[in-house]
Amino acid sequence: MRRTSKIVSALAAAGLLLHSAGPLIAQQSGQAGRNEARIEVTTELVLVNVVAHDKKGNLVKDLKKEDFTLFEDGKKQQISTFDFENVDELATAGAAEATVSGAAGPGQGTLLHSGKKAPPSLDARDRRLMLLFFDFSAMDPEQIDRSVDAAKKFISTKMQPADLIALVSLATNMRVDLDFTDNKNKLLAALSAYTTGEGQGFDNGSTGTAEGAAETSGSFTPDDTDFNTFSADRKLLALQSLMQALGKLPQKKSLIYFSNGISQSGVDNQSALRATTASAVKANVSIYSLDIRGLQAFPPGGEAQSASLHGQSAYSGASVLNDLNGNAASQDTLATLSADTGGKAFFDSNDFSGVFSQVQKDSSAYYVLGFTSNNPLKDGRFRRLKVQVNRPDLKLDFRSGYYAGRDFEHLNRADREQQLEDELAAQLPRVDVPLYAGSAFFRRDESHYYLAVSLVIPGSQIPFVTEKEKDNATIDIIGTVQEGGKFPVGRLRDTVKLAVDSAQQVRRKNVQYNTGFVLAPGSYHLKFVVRENQTGRMGSFETDVQVPDLRRAPLKMSSVVLSSLRTPIANKKSETNPLVRDQMELVPNITHVFSPDQHLYLQYEVYDAAKGKNSSPASVPGNGPQSAAKDAPVTKQSRDSVRVLTSIEFLQGTTKVYESKQVVANEVTAPDRKAVIFQIDLPLQTLKPGLYLCQVNVIDDVAGSFSFPRFPLLIREPAPAATTKAAD
Repeated sequence: MRRTSKIVSALAAAGLLLHSAGPLIAQQSGQAGRNEARIEVTTELVLVNVVAHDKKGNLVKDLKKEDFTLFEDGKKQQISTFDFENVDELATAGAAEATVSGAAGPGQGTLLHSGKKAPPSLDARDRRLMLLFFDFSAMDPEQIDRSVDAAKKFISTKMQPADLIALVSLATNMRVDLDFTDNKNKLLAALSAYTTGEGQGFDNGSTGTAEGAAETSGSFTPDDTDFNTFSADRKLLALQSLMQALGKLPQKKSLIYFSNGISQSGVDNQSALRATTASAVKANVSIYSLDIRGLQAFPPGGEAQSASLHGQSAYSGASVLNDLNGNAASQDTLATLSADTGGKAFFDSNDFSGVFSQVQKDSSAYYVLGFTSNNPLKDGRFRRLKVQVNRPDLKLDFRSGYYAGRDFEHLNRADREQQLEDELAAQLPRVDVPLYAGSAFFRRDESHYYLAVSLVIPGSQIPFVTEKEKDNATIDIIGTVQEGGKFPVGRLRDTVKLAVDSAQQVRRKNVQYNTGFVLAPGSYHLKFVVRENQTGRMGSFETDVQVPDLRRAPLKMSSVVLSSLRTPIANKKSETNPLVRDQMELVPNITHVFSPDQHLYLQYEVYDAAKGKNSSPASVPGNGPQSAAKDAPVTKQSRDSVRVLTSIEFLQGTTKVYESKQVVANEVTAPDRKAVIFQIDLPLQTLKPGLYLCQVNVIDDVAGSFSFPRFPLLIREPAPAATTKAAD
């Protein structure tokens, strides 16, 4: 598949063109035929989990809403919701329930495997939700065994009836191995399925210097900084995607993260780290980081399984210092994940049971305070939280703060790009900005077709800002073509910049974007998303398109494109787009709405026309039937010439209102594509305003085949002429 595009921002109603760096088309609003609708509910409720202990370390379970005072950045907040979760007593937790794992069938869903319609089928009230996340991506075989053994020991000896546990692993990809369940046998079986070959291959590489690096007999030491950045982002984004699934349940969730550290590369990984902690706070998830490396020793000459070190680092103490700094840096990210989400980090210990005991302790009995911040700014900044209780002998544990949401104005470039990607993958359409689309196909060869696509946006939906005596606006466009609605075969990403002398001209018209894809015959699903970059409003359009296989068609004919506008192009050659001829591009009119003062331009092609002896005078298809029938010269025909006849009719009901003169083509216009190209020009001033049925008559006189495609066409009343008062 190949895609070509040319930006033609067309204000088609007046013929005014805006040229920019990409393709663009616009039409009327609405997306006919779609029964689905999107209802967006934005909630500003912030949840804070609070664990209260007395001086002896015992849990306090008798506090009321009035006992708490909550502050955000030093300002008192109104507590709007209050709840107490108690999973400490077996009687409260209830009897063991059946597992909720397994493949989700149609219309069904569990927590981590959810269907499109059904909500999670898990009642987690007064249950302790624990998720064991094994990051095998950079672990050694010994570390994998150590992680699995620690989890098995906890499940076999310390797991309580109130515990619901899920298993997730990250190796070459992230995998949900078992959904939330209290079935010990299922959990142990899933853990036993982990092998020592799960990880390796994603460990951090070198930084480009040979000093202090192990001797590998290589000619040089590569710089793997970019790879290290990717590896850290990969781990953090995996955690972030998991938080989005866990956010379906309002109860507190505890994620035990088995890892051998995450090493950041300067500030490059800060964005992913911030997004991960923000997602965890929003989903009410506390991360408990466990460094599975345990207590480590750093011998000056390196570990026994490593080769000798380059340089003098082993003799100056620099190698030990580097190892200590690297270990601390890899643990620092884990500590940040835990501290910012209300969890705890466990480092430098070979006893891994402490993390499980801490999770059970923190989740046994806790208060959930909910509030709506009195700070309306959507700036994405970190907001510090402080909770106080009116009893001085109590100690409270709670998360230190959270990241506020961000509106479009505060999104950075990466977040804005991700917003487009998320909307492209969304199930329901966005309708904030009306968007229309149309398509037409033209054959390139027997197995490839050019699918011309036009997108239309009402100009009234585009806000302009005045800069340098011009009204400017920017539109982002993203789209995809999927074969059979499943496999992506084409993609579009473009940014269109508009600059006009008066935005009022644009608001009364449409903006149109043209692009195209080279595809094989088949069924395709198109989806496009546009976003205006002043307020961030978006709109989407999706439809199914059939690219036919014309090899068995009696008359091999392309789509018929109707237009009211032809515009010159800057490029001298356009080998792909069939709507470009003689440095003029035909701009499709998707709505088929015209006015009497416009011309109706039609373009279509006939392929593999039959050849035979032809003694009739020739008419060359050109600017219209009038000139073709009246002025075309009579030429001598060869024995191998073609004879294709065409004319245009306008019908109202069963009455023929108008019929053009017949155009006869005796030559193949595009020999490389075996195409006879027709370009017809019909003035519309003789037709009265109204709704017509436009019929295109095409006959291959030699083969005896024909086709009569029809299209509805509206000729609207002409706009009243503007009157101005004459100056005295």
